[in-house]
Amino acid sequence: MDKIGFTYIVDDDPLYNFGIKKIFEFTSFSETVSYFQNGETAWKDFEKKMVEKEPLPDVILLDINMPIMNGWEFLDQISAANFDHPVKIFMVSSSINKDEMDRANSYPLVAEYIVKPLTLEKVKALKSRILGQ
Repeated sequence: MDKIGFTYIVDDDPLYNFGIKKIFEFTSFSETVSYFQNGETAWKDFEKKMVEKEPLPDVILLDINMPIMNGWEFLDQISAANFDHPVKIFMVSSSINKDEMDRANSYPLVAEYIVKPLTLEKVKALKSRILGQ
């Protein structure tokens, strides 16, 4: 991958979403970014894109604790889905609980567990890792 085309941000914290939007703009992280307040709306969008053969996200930054459908439930849904597109999921949480980190890393689609806050430096480093630079 030479550029990140499409990213999902799945997080219920409006302050986090505002901050990450600004950092993404500054770093030109992704060509397109979609924001979701919970896993259910993200999953429904992902599912619709699969059915309608629309482009799927290349990267998903996924919070754990959200209302309606949390990050674990989203991971279970997407892990059971049948799609042919490489998606890298990054669990992004303020939790430093080793059990949660281990659980996240047990999912094959999860590329990494990242502890909040996401700073400019963390986002730049993440973009470089994703692009293999």
